[in-house]
Amino acid sequence: MKIIILGAGQVGSTAAFQLARQEANEVTIVDHNATVLRDLQDRLDVRTVVGHAAYPATLERAGAADADMIIALTSSDEVNMVACSVAHTLFHIGTKIARVRSAEYIATPNLFSPEAIPIDMRISPEQLVTQHIQQLIHYPGSFQVLDFADGRVRLVGVRARRDGLLVNQRIRNLKTHIPNVEVRIAAVYRGGQSVPTDGETLIRENDEVFFIAGRNDIRTVMAEMRKLEPPVRRVVIAGGGNIGLRLASALEQTNNVKVIERDRERAQRISERLAKAIVLHGDAADEELLLEENIDTADVFVAVTNADEANILSAMLAKQLGCKKVMALINRPVYAEMVETGRIDVAISPQQITIGSLLALARQGDMVKVHSLRRGRAEAIEAIAHGNAENSRVVGRTVEQVVLPPGTTMNVIVREDKVMEAHHDTLIRTDDHIIMFLTDRRQVDQVARLFQLPGRFR
Repeated sequence: MKIIILGAGQVGSTAAFQLARQEANEVTIVDHNATVLRDLQDRLDVRTVVGHAAYPATLERAGAADADMIIALTSSDEVNMVACSVAHTLFHIGTKIARVRSAEYIATPNLFSPEAIPIDMRISPEQLVTQHIQQLIHYPGSFQVLDFADGRVRLVGVRARRDGLLVNQRIRNLKTHIPNVEVRIAAVYRGGQSVPTDGETLIRENDEVFFIAGRNDIRTVMAEMRKLEPPVRRVVIAGGGNIGLRLASALEQTNNVKVIERDRERAQRISERLAKAIVLHGDAADEELLLEENIDTADVFVAVTNADEANILSAMLAKQLGCKKVMALINRPVYAEMVETGRIDVAISPQQITIGSLLALARQGDMVKVHSLRRGRAEAIEAIAHGNAENSRVVGRTVEQVVLPPGTTMNVIVREDKVMEAHHDTLIRTDDHIIMFLTDRRQVDQVARLFQLPGRFR
């Protein structure tokens, strides 16, 4: 597929890496910064074009005349929207994805349509990150919570603790413990390495366990891995930017929320926009301020400023001063890898959260959800089975008859409103939503081809 990416920032660079280096697409990246583009071209097999992302001449040089998809990820909503309009009107590009962050645009009815602003899919990293943090707060003890099948099924990552009922027992005992719950252990990581999962696999303390279950059964399954933590009451947010404001607004009706913002004018503005949350002017890495605000009684501290270093330091300090759980927004992957092994409980990567929304559209086959796990080394995928036994590689076959690449497992099938564990003899039907886990994301193209009908996709 021929794809044009506009903007070579953090999200744009990550998208280019995934789509060019590991997805075998023809990718062209457009940016006004020639130095950044040279660096990307040294690392990736991509074309680069220097220029204004919304100018027709720039898009023409980027190959818009025969492109299949354009992904506008610049820092400007307006540039992204105009670029998609130009791509639609002048070059008739079929799929147009744009980063749109302003709530004013998103909340305007009928703004995005072929007759108005022709954008097929809008992506707001801030909104996605906010939703991600909300899920982690809703399920204390988890480090990743992902939705599938319109929220009916969730994949949850938890670290097994010695007080969990299944710790030091085999996976097959899970059915004995909770016989009426459909659940599948999708993957287990021990010391950073994937452990083969079957009924005889022993769950050990500190294992990272990914399981898939119905939305209403998540807490029941979590209790098997660790003692359930009480609901989160007190939340401290470091940073009153777009994410901090969104998060405070989303949580203030159900939680005791405090926001720490170092810019006085910004602190004043967001205090006027929040109904219940308390806004404090100060530095979240100030020990005296944190002690004064009783950080030791806080359930969650979330650092979401624009600086990775500030987020890391303030989160580590909050943990040292007694906060139960700390999270830090970290853009640089190398930082995220380092801090999760120390005092910080969860490192939040905007790129990894955002990229799944892009990949679901960019891949062949009926991929409706794609979530990156473990810093992009593994993936969870939701695909829809179409066709019949004659033209499909999956429909009309049992799970064990489907030839999956190494490291890939079919975990759960959602059929209409029913959630079923994917047993070896489960027959796959048309329109089944199949949730799979890939410990080796390099196999994703092979999985996508399994769900591709002859002649249906490019």
